[in-house]
Amino acid sequence: MFKKPLADLKTSAPLRSSDRRKLRQRVLQSYLALPPEEGDGLVPDGLQSQKFSTHLDDPGVVYLSPEGDPLWFTVGKGSEELIPTGKLQFSTFMYTLWKRPDLLPFLSTPAPVVPKLIGGADLMIPGDQLVSITQYHRDALGPPLAVGRMAVSSDTLRESEEVDVKGKAVFVLHTWKDALWDMGPSKKADPPAPRPIQVSSETEESAQPSGNTDTQEGTNTGENVPESVPDDGGNELSTAADGAAAPEGNGASTATLTPEDVSHCLRDALLQAIGMSLADVPPSTFPISASTFWSSYVLPARPAQALGAYGLTDASAIDVKHSTFKNVKSFLKASAKEGLLKLKETKGDVVVTAVYPQHPAVAGKRPHRTIGDIEAKAKKAEDREQKEKEAEEKRKGEIHVAELWKPFGTTVPLFVAAEKDTSELYTIADIKNIVNGYISARGLINANDQQYINVGTDQALANAVSIKGEDTPEFMKRDDVLKRVRANMQTWHEIRVEGRDTVRKKGEVKPISVLVKIRQGRKACTLVTGYEPFGLQADDLAEELRKVCASSTSVSPLHGKPNALEVMVQGKQIKAVTDLLIARGMPKKWIQCEDQSEQKKKK
Repeated sequence: MFKKPLADLKTSAPLRSSDRRKLRQRVLQSYLALPPEEGDGLVPDGLQSQKFSTHLDDPGVVYLSPEGDPLWFTVGKGSEELIPTGKLQFSTFMYTLWKRPDLLPFLSTPAPVVPKLIGGADLMIPGDQLVSITQYHRDALGPPLAVGRMAVSSDTLRESEEVDVKGKAVFVLHTWKDALWDMGPSKKADPPAPRPIQVSSETEESAQPSGNTDTQEGTNTGENVPESVPDDGGNELSTAADGAAAPEGNGASTATLTPEDVSHCLRDALLQAIGMSLADVPPSTFPISASTFWSSYVLPARPAQALGAYGLTDASAIDVKHSTFKNVKSFLKASAKEGLLKLKETKGDVVVTAVYPQHPAVAGKRPHRTIGDIEAKAKKAEDREQKEKEAEEKRKGEIHVAELWKPFGTTVPLFVAAEKDTSELYTIADIKNIVNGYISARGLINANDQQYINVGTDQALANAVSIKGEDTPEFMKRDDVLKRVRANMQTWHEIRVEGRDTVRKKGEVKPISVLVKIRQGRKACTLVTGYEPFGLQADDLAEELRKVCASSTSVSPLHGKPNALEVMVQGKQIKAVTDLLIARGMPKKWIQCEDQSEQKKKK
């Protein structure tokens, strides 16, 4: 859940005393094994709260120690469940998750699996119990390295020693070294050493390695080692979970999805659709054909958690043909008999004429994350990625033009006095900062009117703003000072295009000219000049304009400038030429258009 940086991290705020007391009570109620006197240690004074969103857009709240380490967190809209982090041990109080490894029931996993958990994998073998995950050590209890929610019941875990049960065991919420861990100042701390434990001979016998296991990626991770796991009642369970691995076999494995399981998932989807999507639709929405009702409402509402619970890579297995009903019509008829909806049969088919959101099964249904949500998010991410790729491709061909100035003549003493390099090229923003800093450092702001600068009292500044043949005034507005300084500097320009060498030349850069003229009496033509400094070629432009405009084009030397070429295209083609230049990466600012044919008509 926190394998990537948090998407939207708000500013932390101190927790009020009343809220801290409520949080303390919630901790003690959630973890009944804790004596009341330990509440202040786990919810210390000075606690802070901070809202966040994960990279999957799940909202949450994290509670931070006074030092800034995350101690508890909740995930999910409106969630009240407090989940301990691995950093409880860094609070200034003695009771912590690493110091109190019995705070949660735990599962053990071999060392090679731990990096996979930190990388975002879930623990494989389908429960709702919060558990910690430790590294397996013979005759020792390792520190918790991950916190998650059980995907299977404790009975299923017991059965996994004797029956080939496959799929996920734990949905991992938080791990050592993930983005949540890295929030606090103690992020570089290493886990404590394993604690020796006493085990009975019977437990030792059950803890022997029992074969090899494979990860979801199909790579062998080592031995499949059962470890005792206390359940809610303090009993000990045994599991063979080894991280992102199934108990036996090669390659990715999944739990068996029975027709009854599929029917249960589809009924959950129907309840969700009725309670969420269809509850507020206008009556005119009905009747809805069975196929539309199924594809637009039921299928998108299938529970997303079923994918993880059964190790499915897609939702195709959760389909009515794999259920006990075998077809949509039978499923809808059974749902109508239950009172969830109303059907009408027409020409051998059925249509849905009404749904009943007030039905107890719908009203009591807890909303779940749907496959439709996942698909919509995936589509959104795909569209965003596509747009980013298109923008990246566009940026690669963009022509970046920068106007630069170099200290020259009367402005050199000013830059020397300001301790700036007189051989450097400066942007307009650089010049503004240098001049403003110089004015402030020497106290040249007029005391009577602060928009004026006392130019006459500083020789370097007076020289920098002087104009030949004119007297330099004693006072000048700040904007006028900046304009004059820039006017007395030497003009340069820089043109950058990705994949090509940067061009820096002395002189002012001029925009590309796109000019419409009347030639040979009444024929209009469009002339393009001044494109060479931007790396554009005459022959390429002429060929592309010939195709785009479906007109004849030509290239000829520009009159009076033998080293420059003029591209001519027949007709009034200002828009076509402009669009082509912009597509080639030319900023619109550097395209100057003029239609002299219209001016001639007016005359």
